[in-house]
Amino acid sequence: MSTPTAAPPTPTLVIDLPEDRVEIDLHTLQGLWSDEQYIRLTNGTNRLIELTDGVLEVLPWPTDRHQRILRFLLFTLTAFLHPRGGDVMFAALRVQIRPGKYREPDLLAFLDAADPRIGDAFWRGADLVMEIVSPDNPERDLVVKRTDYAEGGIPEYWIVNPLDTTITVLRLTAAGYTEHGIFGRGTTATSALLPDFAVAVDAVLDAK
Repeated sequence: MSTPTAAPPTPTLVIDLPEDRVEIDLHTLQGLWSDEQYIRLTNGTNRLIELTDGVLEVLPWPTDRHQRILRFLLFTLTAFLHPRGGDVMFAALRVQIRPGKYREPDLLAFLDAADPRIGDAFWRGADLVMEIVSPDNPERDLVVKRTDYAEGGIPEYWIVNPLDTTITVLRLTAAGYTEHGIFGRGTTATSALLPDFAVAVDAVLDAK
Protein backbone atom coordinates (compact mmCIF):
# COMPACT_ATOMS: atom_id res chain seq x y z
CA MET A 1 0.00 0.00 0.00
CA SER A 2 1.48 3.32 -1.02
CA THR A 3 2.03 6.09 1.49
CA PRO A 4 0.12 9.30 0.71
CA THR A 5 2.36 12.19 -0.22
CA ALA A 6 2.17 15.41 1.73
CA ALA A 7 0.30 18.27 0.13
CA PRO A 8 2.52 21.03 -1.24
CA PRO A 9 2.74 24.15 0.91
CA THR A 10 0.26 26.91 0.17
CA PRO A 11 1.89 29.43 -2.19
CA THR A 12 2.45 32.86 -0.70
CA LEU A 13 3.97 36.10 -1.89
CA VAL A 14 5.55 38.87 0.13
CA ILE A 15 4.50 42.16 -1.47
CA ASP A 16 5.87 45.63 -0.80
CA LEU A 17 3.00 48.10 -1.17
CA PRO A 18 3.38 51.85 -0.58
CA GLU A 19 1.66 51.68 2.79
CA ASP A 20 2.79 48.28 4.09
CA ARG A 21 4.60 44.99 3.57
CA VAL A 22 2.13 42.13 3.34
CA GLU A 23 2.13 38.38 2.83
CA ILE A 24 -0.58 37.17 0.45
CA ASP A 25 -1.98 33.64 0.41
CA LEU A 26 -2.49 32.96 -3.30
CA HIS A 27 -4.38 29.71 -2.83
CA THR A 28 -7.40 31.14 -1.03
CA LEU A 29 -7.66 34.12 -3.40
CA GLN A 30 -7.37 32.23 -6.68
CA GLY A 31 -10.18 33.04 -9.07
CA LEU A 32 -10.94 36.35 -7.37
CA TRP A 33 -8.25 38.68 -8.72
CA SER A 34 -9.42 41.68 -10.75
CA ASP A 35 -7.34 43.47 -13.37
CA GLU A 36 -6.81 46.40 -11.00
CA GLN A 37 -5.72 44.12 -8.13
CA TYR A 38 -3.34 42.27 -10.44
CA ILE A 39 -1.70 45.51 -11.59
CA ARG A 40 -1.33 46.71 -8.01
CA LEU A 41 0.02 43.34 -6.87
CA THR A 42 2.63 43.07 -9.60
CA ASN A 43 3.73 46.66 -8.98
CA GLY A 44 4.79 45.52 -5.50
CA THR A 45 6.97 42.54 -6.39
CA ASN A 46 9.83 41.64 -8.70
CA ARG A 47 8.35 38.21 -9.42
CA LEU A 48 6.91 37.45 -12.85
CA ILE A 49 3.17 36.88 -12.38
CA GLU A 50 0.50 36.29 -15.00
CA LEU A 51 -3.29 36.52 -14.74
CA THR A 52 -6.06 34.50 -16.39
CA ASP A 53 -9.65 35.24 -15.40
CA GLY A 54 -8.94 35.85 -11.73
CA VAL A 55 -6.26 33.18 -11.36
CA LEU A 56 -2.60 34.09 -10.81
CA GLU A 57 0.41 32.07 -11.91
CA VAL A 58 3.79 32.88 -10.40
CA LEU A 59 6.48 32.10 -12.97
CA PRO A 60 9.82 30.51 -12.00
CA TRP A 61 12.99 32.51 -11.61
CA PRO A 62 14.97 32.52 -14.89
CA THR A 63 18.17 30.52 -15.10
CA ASP A 64 21.56 31.82 -16.20
CA ARG A 65 21.16 30.11 -19.58
CA HIS A 66 17.71 31.61 -20.02
CA GLN A 67 19.04 35.10 -19.36
CA ARG A 68 21.99 34.72 -21.74
CA ILE A 69 19.64 33.65 -24.53
CA LEU A 70 17.30 36.52 -23.70
CA ARG A 71 20.15 39.04 -23.73
CA PHE A 72 21.36 37.83 -27.12
CA LEU A 73 17.89 38.07 -28.64
CA LEU A 74 17.23 41.46 -27.05
CA PHE A 75 20.42 42.99 -28.43
CA THR A 76 19.96 41.40 -31.85
CA LEU A 77 16.31 42.37 -32.30
CA THR A 78 16.89 45.86 -30.89
CA ALA A 79 19.76 46.46 -33.33
CA PHE A 80 17.43 45.44 -36.15
CA LEU A 81 14.22 47.25 -35.14
CA HIS A 82 15.41 50.53 -33.62
CA PRO A 83 16.91 51.90 -36.85
CA ARG A 84 13.63 50.99 -38.57
CA GLY A 85 11.50 52.89 -36.05
CA GLY A 86 10.42 49.94 -33.92
CA ASP A 87 10.69 49.25 -30.21
CA VAL A 88 11.71 46.18 -28.20
CA MET A 89 11.19 45.45 -24.51
CA PHE A 90 11.81 42.50 -22.22
CA ALA A 91 10.39 40.88 -19.08
CA ALA A 92 9.09 41.99 -16.75
CA LEU A 93 6.52 43.97 -18.73
CA ARG A 94 2.83 43.11 -18.76
CA VAL A 95 0.92 42.52 -22.00
CA GLN A 96 -2.86 42.55 -21.95
CA ILE A 97 -4.23 39.77 -24.12
CA ARG A 98 -7.74 40.95 -23.26
CA PRO A 99 -9.40 42.25 -20.08
CA GLY A 100 -8.82 39.55 -17.48
CA LYS A 101 -5.77 38.01 -19.16
CA TYR A 102 -2.20 39.29 -18.91
CA ARG A 103 1.09 37.69 -19.92
CA GLU A 104 4.72 38.69 -19.35
CA PRO A 105 6.67 37.55 -22.45
CA ASP A 106 10.43 37.24 -22.36
CA LEU A 107 10.65 39.62 -25.32
CA LEU A 108 8.04 41.80 -27.04
CA ALA A 109 8.17 44.28 -29.89
CA PHE A 110 6.19 46.77 -31.93
CA LEU A 111 7.21 47.74 -35.46
CA ASP A 112 6.28 51.35 -34.66
CA ALA A 113 7.73 52.85 -31.47
CA ALA A 114 4.82 55.32 -31.46
CA ASP A 115 2.17 52.59 -31.55
CA PRO A 116 -0.72 53.83 -29.35
CA ARG A 117 -1.02 50.40 -27.71
CA ILE A 118 2.23 51.01 -25.83
CA GLY A 119 1.32 51.96 -22.28
CA ASP A 120 3.28 52.62 -19.13
CA ALA A 121 1.48 50.07 -16.94
CA PHE A 122 1.16 47.45 -19.70
CA TRP A 123 1.13 47.02 -23.46
CA ARG A 124 -2.17 46.31 -25.17
CA GLY A 125 -0.75 43.65 -27.46
CA ALA A 126 2.42 43.48 -29.55
CA ASP A 127 3.52 42.75 -33.10
CA LEU A 128 5.98 40.06 -32.07
CA VAL A 129 6.68 38.13 -28.87
CA MET A 130 9.37 35.62 -27.96
CA GLU A 131 9.38 33.06 -25.16
CA ILE A 132 12.26 30.90 -23.95
CA VAL A 133 10.85 27.55 -22.86
CA SER A 134 11.15 26.93 -19.12
CA PRO A 135 11.99 23.38 -18.00
CA ASP A 136 9.52 23.53 -15.09
CA ASN A 137 6.50 23.54 -17.43
CA PRO A 138 7.27 23.45 -21.17
CA GLU A 139 3.56 23.23 -22.01
CA ARG A 140 3.13 26.80 -20.78
CA ASP A 141 5.17 28.21 -23.68
CA LEU A 142 4.54 25.48 -26.24
CA VAL A 143 0.75 25.15 -25.92
CA VAL A 144 -0.92 27.58 -23.51
CA LYS A 145 0.78 30.75 -24.66
CA ARG A 146 0.45 29.74 -28.29
CA THR A 147 -3.31 29.93 -27.75
CA ASP A 148 -3.07 33.09 -25.66
CA TYR A 149 -0.96 35.11 -28.07
CA ALA A 150 -3.19 34.07 -30.96
CA GLU A 151 -6.19 35.23 -28.94
CA GLY A 152 -4.42 38.55 -28.44
CA GLY A 153 -3.94 38.94 -32.20
CA ILE A 154 -0.13 39.02 -32.01
CA PRO A 155 1.11 38.48 -35.59
CA GLU A 156 4.27 36.49 -34.77
CA TYR A 157 5.36 34.25 -31.89
CA TRP A 158 8.86 32.81 -31.49
CA ILE A 159 9.33 29.79 -29.21
CA VAL A 160 13.00 29.34 -28.32
CA ASN A 161 13.34 25.85 -26.89
CA PRO A 162 16.68 24.94 -25.28
CA LEU A 163 15.21 21.54 -24.31
CA ASP A 164 15.00 20.24 -27.88
CA THR A 165 17.38 22.87 -29.35
CA THR A 166 14.88 24.40 -31.77
CA ILE A 167 13.37 27.76 -32.56
CA THR A 168 9.77 27.65 -33.78
CA VAL A 169 8.44 30.73 -35.57
CA LEU A 170 4.66 30.99 -35.76
CA ARG A 171 2.68 33.45 -37.88
CA LEU A 172 -0.93 34.35 -37.23
CA THR A 173 -3.65 33.48 -39.72
CA ALA A 174 -7.43 33.61 -39.53
CA ALA A 175 -7.38 30.05 -38.17
CA GLY A 176 -4.71 30.71 -35.54
CA TYR A 177 -0.96 30.26 -35.62
CA THR A 178 0.68 28.30 -38.40
CA GLU A 179 4.33 27.32 -38.56
CA HIS A 180 6.55 29.62 -40.56
CA GLY A 181 9.36 27.25 -39.69
CA ILE A 182 10.95 24.99 -37.08
CA PHE A 183 14.67 25.67 -37.08
CA GLY A 184 17.28 23.40 -35.50
CA ARG A 185 20.99 23.60 -34.88
CA GLY A 186 23.05 24.40 -37.94
CA THR A 187 20.23 26.45 -39.49
CA THR A 188 19.12 30.07 -39.43
CA ALA A 189 15.75 31.08 -37.99
CA THR A 190 13.88 33.64 -40.07
CA SER A 191 10.87 35.86 -39.48
CA ALA A 192 7.70 36.04 -41.58
CA LEU A 193 6.86 39.47 -40.17
CA LEU A 194 10.40 40.87 -40.60
CA PRO A 195 11.70 39.42 -43.89
CA ASP A 196 15.26 40.67 -43.34
CA PHE A 197 15.57 39.49 -39.74
CA ALA A 198 17.36 36.19 -39.12
CA VAL A 199 19.45 34.60 -36.36
CA ALA A 200 21.65 31.52 -36.32
CA VAL A 201 20.09 28.95 -34.01
CA ASP A 202 23.48 27.90 -32.64
CA ALA A 203 24.31 31.51 -31.77
CA VAL A 204 21.05 31.85 -29.84
CA LEU A 205 21.26 28.57 -27.92
CA ASP A 206 24.99 28.96 -27.14
CA ALA A 207 24.80 32.64 -26.21
CA LYS A 208 27.50 33.71 -23.77
